[in-house]
Amino acid sequence: MTSYRSSQRLNPLSLLAQLSSRQTDGCLQVSSGSVIWSIYLEQGKLLYASDSVDPFERLDRHLRRLSRQIPTLVSAVRVQVRLIFESDLESQSSPNPDYQAICWLVNQQYLNSLQAATLIEALAEEVLESLLGVKEGTYQLIDQGQVEELPKFCRLELRTLVERSYEQLRRKQSSAPNDVTAKDSEPNSPPPKQQTDPNQLTTNRPTSAASNQKTPGNKEKDKTDKNTYSIACIDDSPTVLNAINSFLDDQSFSVVMINDPVRALMQVVRIKPDLILLDVEMPNLDGYELCSLLRKHPMFKNTPIVMVTGNTGFIDRAKAKLVKASGYLTKPFNQSELLKMVFKHLS
Repeated sequence: MTSYRSSQRLNPLSLLAQLSSRQTDGCLQVSSGSVIWSIYLEQGKLLYASDSVDPFERLDRHLRRLSRQIPTLVSAVRVQVRLIFESDLESQSSPNPDYQAICWLVNQQYLNSLQAATLIEALAEEVLESLLGVKEGTYQLIDQGQVEELPKFCRLELRTLVERSYEQLRRKQSSAPNDVTAKDSEPNSPPPKQQTDPNQLTTNRPTSAASNQKTPGNKEKDKTDKNTYSIACIDDSPTVLNAINSFLDDQSFSVVMINDPVRALMQVVRIKPDLILLDVEMPNLDGYELCSLLRKHPMFKNTPIVMVTGNTGFIDRAKAKLVKASGYLTKPFNQSELLKMVFKHLS
């Protein structure tokens, strides 16, 4: 099949039909704007499909749906999957980390092969629906590479998947409130990423004008920037989060407040904070379990993690030590106690 590298008009429906009828092997990569779709094929059958727009958010969404029927897919498992494999996506150390995440879930017996195949089919329908809305871009057929070495859980009929995805796309287009607008725009181009997360409240305090002022030969600038610390606060209580934010109301800190330990956890991975304040008692995923998961991630092996709790018993402190927490801050605390703990671990 011809490979086009310059942007041109595309008909993904026709392109996929050709690949199916020719029993193609390899990976079809389609690029449009900043988005890349990857369709892995073997003898014209679909092995896996993904795109570059938040693949782990898509995977997590489908895993949450499956968790209603599969009790092994608890919140902690889904968080661990993202901690292990999403960093590969950001570093581009692996071409298909979301597929490897599914393989890991099967290997660890959180999913069986049939469940993995069902998951892959649901993901593929969503990805193909997005691809079928593309009108212009480039494509190329490349070698499957590392996918050949990974387990294969299914070989799905590409034509059937495309037909279902196309019908779903048509239904969405026909139900659009403004047909003119829908026609003029890319009907299923991935939406831009939201700048804010409802589960994350961020307070970025700019440094003073004096500290930001650039002067020739200012050798202190790097030192000034370095002394602005990023602190992530994970707590399901808005009252506690607001209190911490108020206590750390200083130009030295950039405070990120997170009230959902599961859905907003990957914000911590992206932020790479200098220090994490972590509540112990939270729904779905308690602080000790979350701390343990963070410590397994290479990015957070040495990041200070301070447990924040109203429990003062010996057993609670032993648990904190067991999960390698850096410190233990007891509620209620005042500003002086919080600052003392923060500077102890940032100094």
